[in-house]
Amino acid sequence: MIRFFMFLILEYFSVQLSNMKIFTAAQIREADAFTIKNEPISSPQLMERAAGKCAAWIGEHYSQQHPIYIFCGKGNNGGDGLVIARMLQQQGYTVSVGIVQNSSKASPDHILQLQALQKHSPSSLYEIGYITDFPALPANAVIVDAIIGTGINKPIEGWVAGIIHQINDQHHKHPIIAIDMPSGLMADVSSRHAPVVQAHHTLSFEFYKLAFLLPENAAFPGQVHILPIGLHPEYITHTPARYHLSDKEMMRTIYQPRDPFAHKGTYGHALLIAGSYGKMGAAILSAKACLHAGVGLLSCHVPQSGYQIMQISEPCAMCITDEGTDYNTHFHSSIDASSYKTIGIGPGLGTQPVTARSMELLLEAFPRPMVIDADALNLLSVYPYLLYKIPAGSILTPHPKEFERLFGATTNDVERLELLSKQAVKLQIYILLKGRYTAIACPDGAVYFNNTGNPGMATGGSGDVLTGILTGLLAQDYAPKAAVLLGTWLHGFAGDLAAAHLSQEAMTASDIISYLGKAFQEGL
Repeated sequence: MIRFFMFLILEYFSVQLSNMKIFTAAQIREADAFTIKNEPISSPQLMERAAGKCAAWIGEHYSQQHPIYIFCGKGNNGGDGLVIARMLQQQGYTVSVGIVQNSSKASPDHILQLQALQKHSPSSLYEIGYITDFPALPANAVIVDAIIGTGINKPIEGWVAGIIHQINDQHHKHPIIAIDMPSGLMADVSSRHAPVVQAHHTLSFEFYKLAFLLPENAAFPGQVHILPIGLHPEYITHTPARYHLSDKEMMRTIYQPRDPFAHKGTYGHALLIAGSYGKMGAAILSAKACLHAGVGLLSCHVPQSGYQIMQISEPCAMCITDEGTDYNTHFHSSIDASSYKTIGIGPGLGTQPVTARSMELLLEAFPRPMVIDADALNLLSVYPYLLYKIPAGSILTPHPKEFERLFGATTNDVERLELLSKQAVKLQIYILLKGRYTAIACPDGAVYFNNTGNPGMATGGSGDVLTGILTGLLAQDYAPKAAVLLGTWLHGFAGDLAAAHLSQEAMTASDIISYLGKAFQEGL
């Protein structure tokens, strides 16, 4: 219990991070209202400001040779579309505006902006009251979706859903630009199986929305562009958010530059327990990554069959051999817990019952945060009682299938996020759920999404590299929260650098390690 409270105190004082908050739809409405009251600015003026940003973006990317077709609902999202239409017309664009009759009542701001557009260009307006009202589009047309924004909390139904399907039928013919949110995409709840506009670009205001970061929504927002509209900084600063998006600025607050008087003991001694017959490559990748992440000393505990492989492949690492010939089976008995700052366990480890028993004894003996990955996660799923023996502040790094084996299946990505956060709080550990936007759940309930990485990293060994990086940072006395955020970001950024030079198709896990030095240099 004392160890647990000391861990919480250290976390609080060692990681005070700036970050990009991801607010809920309700909080975004509150931010609008706070800005209107405290800037002060009127609601129509704030709408003009937001629409102006969108009109400027469209003007920068599409010439006046492209006719613009804007589909506006009867809420404030549609109001944004009406202002965009007026502004583009003033710039010389040919703009047609379809007013989708998705509600019997329009918002006050929508009514005001509709009246302004009617005065400016009444001939550009027409009503869409049914599927057959969808217009024929010329070949060079650009579609702007402003039907429904963040206010939606249930799937669109009926003929309006048909309009969305008709817009999506144009996906391979015309650019589709969504304003704030693709219509039908719900900001905070699952949109699985709901009709949603499939945009090429989404021009969203001020904040990322949670929905943009979920795998189940990959087909909808396209490329997301966050447009600042001057929402009041006091609200943003003082309003707590559960979800956050990591960025380079945050990493620079975490990063600890090297002490010019440092020596190898300054940056910790890490132990990597990894490898088995036929899977020594995982151990090698993890060891190399740990060393390139800056650890002072690294020892690798490997089965006897892996001794020569490790010694030849990575001479900078010390090597300890297990009693087992092909598997690590008795590593607990040969490890002095006081000798290591942290332990990384799992890459290529194997899932033998004797390995599970040794892992149990290790968890009972080692008091500090460790990194648990790959086969060590598979052992936890087979012997779930071991979860409760994991030291507080440890880092688990499952991919989605490993997560499901550990904690159970869910019906959608939002439900899975809830389970992710719940288990991190319950076990007082960090759980890193790998993906396009890797989600990192913290013991305090916060969840961070990583914004680096690319599909080229979907290759064997990439996760082993991440384990090595995280282990190396923990050994250097980075607090667990700092280590998991910085390590995940560096891993993805190194992958981005590798892909930029080699292509996503040609890069391998080893290339991520090769570019880790550049990631430190260029990212931090």
